[in-house]
Amino acid sequence: MPGELTVLVNPVAGRGRAARAARPALDALAATGMPVRALVGADAADALRQARRAVADGAAALIAVGGDGMASLALQAVAGSDVPLGLVAAGTGNDLARACGLPLGDPAAAGRGLAAALAAGAYRRIDLGRVGDAWFGGVLATGFDSRVNDRGNRMRRPRGRLRYDLALVAELAAFRPLPYRMRLDDGPWQELDATLIAVGNGPGYGGGMRICPDAALDDGRFDVTVVGPCSRATLLRVFPRVYKGTHLSHPVVTVHRAARVALDAPGVTGYADGEPLGPLPLTATCVPGAVRLLAPPSGL
Repeated sequence: MPGELTVLVNPVAGRGRAARAARPALDALAATGMPVRALVGADAADALRQARRAVADGAAALIAVGGDGMASLALQAVAGSDVPLGLVAAGTGNDLARACGLPLGDPAAAGRGLAAALAAGAYRRIDLGRVGDAWFGGVLATGFDSRVNDRGNRMRRPRGRLRYDLALVAELAAFRPLPYRMRLDDGPWQELDATLIAVGNGPGYGGGMRICPDAALDDGRFDVTVVGPCSRATLLRVFPRVYKGTHLSHPVVTVHRAARVALDAPGVTGYADGEPLGPLPLTATCVPGAVRLLAPPSGL
């Protein structure tokens, strides 16, 4: 129905927290007096088809309830349109909501904030990254971090984040710096060895790891964090510092800024917002103001 609020719910995000979060969020949105429709797909592809149909039909807003996976799915539906995006952070990572200063783990507060934003017509334009037909709001990861993702995705046990902790230890034992080729905007191709290269539209990934801590969502450029070749011991010292964003001061780390970044390295998969994009080479472009994000008025 045109003009209705479409609420996209992942029933398994955050070990079921998203399903439980949907009710207080729906109640707060219903208080606006606007028609509200919950959308639960049979799988991710079905949810995306339904979300795109709602956007094409002129939904008043698309509200994603869940974690970064659901936020990423919603971005694919609203990017480049005038349909506003709302986020109710109820997953494990919630990196996009965190970057936008939205409530984390409080669906009732998130719902009230979205209702107030809708009533006031309050939103902000934020940039998105684009790789082919895929959009991302946070970070495109390549190298050591993406290989940890690869390994963790192949593992069946244990469940949850511990699986990726174990994948990190295993990947650390096997890892060697990678031979990259990188091109920033219209500059020349650079050949360099690196442990990882992260392209940040926003500052973080992995549930609060601030790999690109100074990245802004509205400056029309990426922050590109390059961790150069280093020993395992150095990586063990540097990597934990990403939680506070203090790793940039280490001499092995450099930062570049560009609106378009091309990367190539053998045997590396690119992950954006935690979702696999495919093997390098990949080119990411920053698209200014690609989405209207519902922004609750200050004080809520």
